Amino acid sequence: HDFSFMVPKKEISMVPDMGKWKRSQAYADYMGFILTLNEGVKRKKLTCEYQVSETVEKLLAMLATLDRWIDETPPIDQPSRFGNKAYRTWYAKLDQEAEALVTAILPSERHDAAPEIAVYLKEAVGNSTRIDYGTGHEAAFAVFLCCLCKVGALRMEDQLAIIFKVFDKYLRVMHKLQKTYRMEPAGSQGVWGLDDFQFLPFIWGSSQLIDHPTLEPRHFVEEKVVNEYHQDYMFLECIKFINEMKTGPFAEHSNQLWNISAVPSWSKVNQGLIRMYKAECLEKFPVIQHFKFGSLLSIQPVKP
Repeated sequence: HDFSFMVPKKEISMVPDMGKWKRSQAYADYMGFILTLNEGVKRKKLTCEYQVSETVEKLLAMLATLDRWIDETPPIDQPSRFGNKAYRTWYAKLDQEAEALVTAILPSERHDAAPEIAVYLKEAVGNSTRIDYGTGHEAAFAVFLCCLCKVGALRMEDQLAIIFKVFDKYLRVMHKLQKTYRMEPAGSQGVWGLDDFQFLPFIWGSSQLIDHPTLEPRHFVEEKVVNEYHQDYMFLECIKFINEMKTGPFAEHSNQLWNISAVPSWSKVNQGLIRMYKAECLEKFPVIQHFKFGSLLSIQPVKP
């Protein structure tokens, strides 16, 4: 592929622009990436065997660096409980270092892609003005990984490692950011949303559980099941985090997930979540208006 790399910019500024997004190469590539990974992790545990390439190792090292910066940037004493301003100090460091971090991951003949790809890394960790985090930020991380695939840094055989190693580590770092700096949920639908912060791990996590011999959707609301199996399944890892962060009956603080626990099979849960993701995230203007498009994630219409 020959790309003329560019710094991505916003293209969806008004609600009528949404059609342009849904017809774009970007939308097709993004959904294709999400669904390819969804197939790849089907019926597989986090702890299963898979290959770990050098690029994956470099990505894990980068995420470990972001993690270390959290430890080096403790929350400050401030009157308001939410949105700790120390997050801005942490973010400023990433803002400064992002391009160098990405350059270190790319093969030497692709270093010219770093400024374009680094934008998605910076977009993937929350908003430093509002000190919030939501599914749009999570999507930016998926785009970041998709771009690394497009330039050949990640390959087809990295599929399992992309989710089980890289995305899983990203999730842990995001949980730590959200907890440490008491980040606000971006565009939260309150109890009517799926989760305050994440969506993709529920999609991929439900795919992992398809045809599980004993675990059914109704079991994930039981704390003892979650504690026993969360090391193997991303879905349960997310439920565990919710249980740690929220108090009161599960049905009250996470109504949508409670409803999902009544669905008879994991494959139905998986299909339903994919539909819901398109409707609640990818087709919502408030989420997509922040999306940035460049040469790798292109706003151009899909070529017929």
